[in-house]
Amino acid sequence: MTFEEILKLKYLNNTVEQHLEALGLFLALMVMFRIFRGIVLGRLRKFADATSTKFDDKLVDAFDAIHPRFYDLTAFYFASHYLTLPDNVSKFIDGLFLAAFIVQFLISSQKVIEYFLHNMLRDDETNESDQMMFNGINLFVRIILWATGFLLFLSNMGVNITSLAASLGIGGIAVALAVQNILSDVFSSFSIYFDKPFAVGDFIVVGEHMGTVKKIGMKSTRIEALQGEEIVISNQELTNARVQNFKKMSKRRIPFTIGVTYDTNLEKCKEIPAIISKVFSEVDNADLDRVNFFEFNAYSLDFEIVYYHLSGDYAEYMRVREQINLRIKEEFEKAGIDMAFPTQTLLVEK
Repeated sequence: MTFEEILKLKYLNNTVEQHLEALGLFLALMVMFRIFRGIVLGRLRKFADATSTKFDDKLVDAFDAIHPRFYDLTAFYFASHYLTLPDNVSKFIDGLFLAAFIVQFLISSQKVIEYFLHNMLRDDETNESDQMMFNGINLFVRIILWATGFLLFLSNMGVNITSLAASLGIGGIAVALAVQNILSDVFSSFSIYFDKPFAVGDFIVVGEHMGTVKKIGMKSTRIEALQGEEIVISNQELTNARVQNFKKMSKRRIPFTIGVTYDTNLEKCKEIPAIISKVFSEVDNADLDRVNFFEFNAYSLDFEIVYYHLSGDYAEYMRVREQINLRIKEEFEKAGIDMAFPTQTLLVEK
């Protein structure tokens, strides 16, 4: 029997020549993939490490995340197409390769998506709220990605996903109605993160509550009140409420009134604006706007003072205000000006 006749022999519905061609293609692809993983990826890694951008590093990571067995399966898949196989065997190989391809594609895609999410969302890697928000959005994106991949696999395997999608839609509506409050809080946390009405460390006022933001979670935000207790407010309530953020203040306008007694003579009343101006010239983080003789009160001559505190920090504001009050009292005592307080004069006739 000649060599040509041997090649024409059939085994498992395929000639020996077809078996050899399939084997040759399988071995060639195996060698090519080994070269790609061992040499090409190594050189790409060195090139990516030498560049300043991190995007090429993530692309190399995406290819490096491909499992070596997937290369073997890919070589076997293309080699099997040189053979005539039973329908059930052919469908099994196609389904196995499709499932492995989708899984590897999703794993590699996650590397690239995480890179973009990292650049878009995380300003400070040490910020616990940023870390938690990054993990939450990353989880949400991964769920959508894997659900899409699963439906794509079923569609390519001949499953009618229209009715499946309809049933999942109805079930999704039922689940959404059941957990709508939780979902509202979660999406509100996204709104807080992207809009940034406040951040950890800001002093805010929400309705009757005020305090320093300690943690912004996926469902609620925790505030440390001035009295020391912790206030937990749902994120949905925060996005629907009017929030005053004092940390974002570049300056604070403060008006206040000082009353002096009625027996203060005219000359001393005229000295008061100069005295107040002198006090503010010696105090940091405070700009005097105006000083005016405001009105004749029932028991005092009232002067209105308006100044700007050049900081949004509440503790600093209280320190400066205390310093201003002490200096005003000190200067008034030096000038012999008496502060007024509620008094009544009683005239008694004999």
